[in-house]
Amino acid sequence: MRAVVVRSFGGSEVLRTEEVPVPPTGAGQVRIRVEAAGVNPVDAAVRTGALVEAGLAERRAVHGLGWDVAGVVEEIGAGVDGFVPGDRVIGLADRLDLPLGAYAEQIVLDAGAVAPAPTRATAAQAATLPLNGLTADQALDLAGLVEGQILLVTGAAGGVGGYAVELAVARGLRVVAVAGVDDEELVRGFGAEFFVPRDAELGSAVRELVPGGAHGAVDAAAVGTAALTAVRNGGSFVAVLGGAAPVPLRGTRVGNVWIRADGSRLAELAGLADDGRLTLRVAGTFPLAQAAAAHERLAAGGLRGRLVLLP
Repeated sequence: MRAVVVRSFGGSEVLRTEEVPVPPTGAGQVRIRVEAAGVNPVDAAVRTGALVEAGLAERRAVHGLGWDVAGVVEEIGAGVDGFVPGDRVIGLADRLDLPLGAYAEQIVLDAGAVAPAPTRATAAQAATLPLNGLTADQALDLAGLVEGQILLVTGAAGGVGGYAVELAVARGLRVVAVAGVDDEELVRGFGAEFFVPRDAELGSAVRELVPGGAHGAVDAAAVGTAALTAVRNGGSFVAVLGGAAPVPLRGTRVGNVWIRADGSRLAELAGLADDGRLTLRVAGTFPLAQAAAAHERLAAGGLRGRLVLLP
């Protein structure tokens, strides 16, 4: 089968499409024929070697890429219940040390990382949900706000930020969305009650709308301290990018969300997508062999939604 791998770190030119063996399906695992694989910033960090330099992954001869997958179950391992060959599923490969990721024609995942795909979505749309949706959901868990409280979301028009707004609204939170001025209509459509342009001085702008500041923040745009100033004393702040958490000034509870696969919760998110409460956004699609072009487009920025590879 074909897969995109990295044997040396660098720019998009180091992405290699190779013939590799079909991975075996072990006990408690599911082998999936990949129909769509999301392209995320973490994939670029694997390609450049940034994760190895940060001590988050070991250097190896071959690094696989790709966390998000949507496809069809080909085979189940011993002890797997709830899936049969032919099921349409989504899943998340959440390990950084694998020689094969979702940029492939087939992938093997633990059954606990897999969920039924949204029934009303294309494979490309479904592939945008696992990593970004679970990151947003787990960031909200970490923020720990309760119904009626006010949440600041930076990067609200992006993949994680957009899901964070919609999931926060579903939890009964009031949202202050930070995004580009051209994205106000978009993020209000996600349910944001308040809007602040990203080039504003956040502390003052948010506090003008919300006296005392927001109760918490999900910093999807890695704004850092500037976003922390918009959070009230003793509030909570969740950084999405690893290492981007600011100093916990004014008694603020600050943390990083470290994504983990969760098939049960992913199934619930798929249900929200089917109910129209989560917006699955595809910014563009590329064949698997054009993964380098997808990475170049990702680096150019300005995307609304996720790029997707279609093996």
